[in-house]
Amino acid sequence: MEIWINPACSKCRSALSLLDAEGAEYTVRRYLEDVPGEDEIRAVLERLGLEPWDITRTQEAVATQLGIKEWARDAGTRDRWIAALASHPGLIQRPIITADDGTAVVGRTEEAVRDALSR
Repeated sequence: MEIWINPACSKCRSALSLLDAEGAEYTVRRYLEDVPGEDEIRAVLERLGLEPWDITRTQEAVATQLGIKEWARDAGTRDRWIAALASHPGLIQRPIITADDGTAVVGRTEEAVRDALSR
């Protein structure tokens, strides 16, 4: 399994602590440094079963600058959202855990992290 984290994020640190406590084997990806490309974001969205606007941190300053809250949320703008996430990785919700079974979860709660561990 792989976990996308921002080390400054308390939710990410909590998820890592839980993974460690459970003895999970995982790889850490500091996605602000090792930025995922558009194809990777599409693949993770597929694994999550979500759309890009579902994992976008719309309260970030760059989101305000881009006017993201006003963007349409439909198939016609999906690529625009994905391009924004690839160009501004700080907009990506975290942590994201990709499970060994090909699924993924946004691990913001203990329940979600445990869900990833059970896969």
